[in-house]
Order: sequence, then structure tokens, then C-alpha cells
Amino acid sequence: MQTTPKSLRLQLGLFGRTNVGKSSFLNMIAGQDIAITSAVAGTTTDVVEKPMELLPIGPVVFLDTAGLDDETKLGRERIKKTEKVFDRADIVVILISGENWGKTEDEIVAKAQNYNTPILVVINKIDISPVSAEFVRNLEQNATVISASSIDHENRENYVNSFKSAIIKNCPEDFIKPPPLVGDLLPAGGLAMLIVPIDLQAPKGRLILPQVQTIRDALDNDASCWVVKEREYIDALNKLKDAPNLAICDSQVVLKMVADTPENVPCTTFSILMSRLKGDLPLMAKGAQAIDSLKDGDKVLIAESCSHHADADDIGRVKIPRWIRQYTGADLTFEVFAGRDYPENLSEYKLVLHCGSCMHNRREMLSRIQKAQEAGVPITNYGIAISKVQGVLERVLTPFPAALQAYNNETKTEDKPSFSFNL
Repeated sequence: MQTTPKSLRLQLGLFGRTNVGKSSFLNMIAGQDIAITSAVAGTTTDVVEKPMELLPIGPVVFLDTAGLDDETKLGRERIKKTEKVFDRADIVVILISGENWGKTEDEIVAKAQNYNTPILVVINKIDISPVSAEFVRNLEQNATVISASSIDHENRENYVNSFKSAIIKNCPEDFIKPPPLVGDLLPAGGLAMLIVPIDLQAPKGRLILPQVQTIRDALDNDASCWVVKEREYIDALNKLKDAPNLAICDSQVVLKMVADTPENVPCTTFSILMSRLKGDLPLMAKGAQAIDSLKDGDKVLIAESCSHHADADDIGRVKIPRWIRQYTGADLTFEVFAGRDYPENLSEYKLVLHCGSCMHNRREMLSRIQKAQEAGVPITNYGIAISKVQGVLERVLTPFPAALQAYNNETKTEDKPSFSFNL
């Protein structure tokens, strides 16, 4: 559980005023000093992330934020970082002290409701600031409410159990029953062929996360996987008595996979699987049509969920821009935002190209999709875009009828001339 990626954990955002006891409460829940506490307001200056196992819920990550009532110049910068947590918090936990409820708390509730995020209110410091039953009843109209004291060690277990029960009550359905990755595409006893080129940016001796997740999901659904490099794919197919149920490849070798895969075998890419798991595959398939409309001077956003050291032939920063320029013949500008950075103003872009989002949870990815829609900017992902410009998108969308229909329902421009891609 301790090695579960943060993107697969339930994310709990702790919000409130400065010095309301957010860090002390987090320490109490964890049973250890994981966040610095002080009587000085504003001790937490950045978002503190604490992954832990919270049974029976499982792996979670707490996002301990800076106070939202800090009016100093530095405080406003802290608040900007705090507000980004709304993009990924699966549950918003508001901490208050006594009956201190006002504009700050109302703004947190409004933001949570705007994101359709469940709200849990923790009335902290009840050992020194008791509250009335009427006050609690009023809060319960919009949120689940519990009481706690971070320094009452005798009753710690009761507070922790109440907190766990409240989380279970408010746990989002897509966390309890997440969208499938690949299991629904494979019958029990079925076989998936995974074409995995060696990624130089992956940690030595390891596969990248989407590949590992695909293998695990197939095994969880009683199917098997055969993992090969692209050069060994045809030889592996020839050794099989029966055709595989599905072929999945890294997007960088999609052209070769499609060429080598028999027509009766469905095929797709890891990136397209991640688009379905983390976001909205039909919408992102539809967004790929915007590539046909790109023209000289247009700006395209490259959004990556991780911050990695880009090599000389980086997929997002070098290869995809090169392929899209080749496909469109247009002089385009590509801007890269990595990690949790995401432009506040998306309207200046003609297209958002997002990575597979293996480092973001589903809520954060959906939030990014929503922001693009609000700005009227089409959004798609790496794997969809690569398959589009290499002329095989319809083939790799065949396992997903709704996405294929969304793509084909868009108005298409005249066919682009064929050419050889510089891979």
C-alpha cells in the first residue's frame, strides 16, 4: 500500500483558516508528526502531501494546505497553490475551530460545490471551543460533520474512526468502482499482447506505470499478458495457436503494430487506455479532429502530468510537435506546462495535447478537461494525436465504439497528403 502511486490514492484536501489546526489534525490521524505545527499562524507555507494507508479505505493521500485567510503578499501566493488542490481533491475536508464560520469557509464550500466535490467539516479543538447542537445542524445541511480534538489522546481512536466513517460515506463512486482500464476488453482466460519498446526515460529495470497497470488489470480479470518488444511482435504472433484477444502498444510504435496486427485482432495503445481510465475518451477522440484545422501561427499546449528530464528526442516536447508540423504543414507554436502547472487562460490555444495523465488522479484530469471545454478549446491526448497524424486512429479506436463514433461524427477536412514520418 505504501508504494501505491499518488494518482491511484483517494485524495483528501485539508482546507481552513491559518492556525485552525489542519496540520495538528493530520498528525493526529496519522499517529505521527508528519507536518510541522506551531502556534504561529501560517506555519504551513506550501501544500504538504502525506500518503498513508487508512484502513478499511485503503491508500489515501492527505493534501495539507496553507490557510486561505492570509492577506499578506506571500500569503496570496500560498493561496494560489492551495486553490489548485480543488482540482484534484476527491473529498474537501474543512477544519474550523469552535463556531468560527464565515466568508472563508463559505468560499471553500462554494468552490467544492462548483467541482461537485463531497464536503466533510471537522470541528476541531472541541476541548477548548465547544459548539452548540444548532450550529452543527446548520452545517449538516451541506456537509458531513464530525468533531475532534487533536490533543485529546485518550479519545484519538474515536476521532479517527469517526473520520474514517465520514470518508467512507462521502467516497466518490468512481474511486470505489473506477472505470476499467483493460479488464472489460478481455474475456476470462483471454490473452493480451503488449508491445513495449524500451523507454529510455523509464527508471532502469522497470516498465512505465501505464504498462504495469495494464498487466495488473488484466491479471485481476483472469486474463494473461504476453509482453514483447516491437521487433519480436510478429514472431510472437506466429507462435500462438489462437489469435490474441487484444494487442496494445506504446504510441511511438503504433504504426508498426497496426501494420503487423491481423485485421481480426482488436488493437489500441496504452495512452488511449489511460484516456478512458482518467478522462473522457469520446470527448478526447473528438478533440483530435482539431489537428486538421491548425494553421500558421496557432498555439498548441503540451500538458504533462509529470516533471521529467527531457531527452533530445522527448515524446511530448520533440516528437509530437515534429509529427504535427509534418502533418499540418503549418508553422505552429508549442508551449509546455509540466507537473501541476496548467495555464489559467486556455483561450489563447487552439488545442490542448495532454499526456496519458498517469501521475494525476481522475478528478484532476477531468478538471483539466472541463477547463478546456469552458474555454472552448479542443483537448486530446498524446496517444490519440499520434495515431491521428499517422493515419491509424480509427483502427486503434475500434475497441471503443462510442469514441470511434465521436471521432467520425466530427466534420472532417479534406484528406492530408501521405508522407513518411520521421520517427
